[in-house]
Amino acid sequence: MARQLAYHQIHEIFARFQAVEPEPKGELEHVNAFTLLVAVALSAQATDAGVNKATRALFANVDTPEKMLALGEEGLTEHIRTIGLYRQKARNVIRLSQILVESYGGEVPSSRAALQSLPGVGRKTANVVLSMWFQHPAQAVDTHVFRVGNRTGIAPGRDVDQVERAIEDHVPAPFQKHAHHWLILHGRYICVARKPKCGICPINDLCLFEEKTL
Repeated sequence: MARQLAYHQIHEIFARFQAVEPEPKGELEHVNAFTLLVAVALSAQATDAGVNKATRALFANVDTPEKMLALGEEGLTEHIRTIGLYRQKARNVIRLSQILVESYGGEVPSSRAALQSLPGVGRKTANVVLSMWFQHPAQAVDTHVFRVGNRTGIAPGRDVDQVERAIEDHVPAPFQKHAHHWLILHGRYICVARKPKCGICPINDLCLFEEKTL
């Protein structure tokens, strides 16, 4: 497991991230809390670009759980069949739409426990919705965040839960709101899996990764 950076080093890293991108945004297209929830649920084992391509026309007309129920499972399947595991995801979206209508008045709840009780919604999905829509300092750990957290020493952990806790424990409070977005973007575009772009990395001098590419 990677070593842990010191507090002042982590503070400097996120200060640099903030200087480059003061208000980082998620890349999944959505128009409200419901479409964000659906988009994140669909993004499991799929790219954001692929999800956006499939949902652009869908969300233009179907932006509430009531409209999703009216569309039905087969109608939804036609929109998302280019996304991996689309049949199971369609079933989950229809079921979670039904629950939102019956139990939450058609609104997306702002509780992690309530979100995680919905079909197809795990902790990562719940944290993305809490962070992006409700502005909670929730840390969604995907493959990019896990890789960057361990490689750099910002948030080392053997599993996603440990990395999530490490971010909560070690990232200074002023940066908690956008922490996972900065880490995702860094992992997606610079600290990539196979050949990290260490030569253009803004935190190269602080990172603990021993196999840096120059």
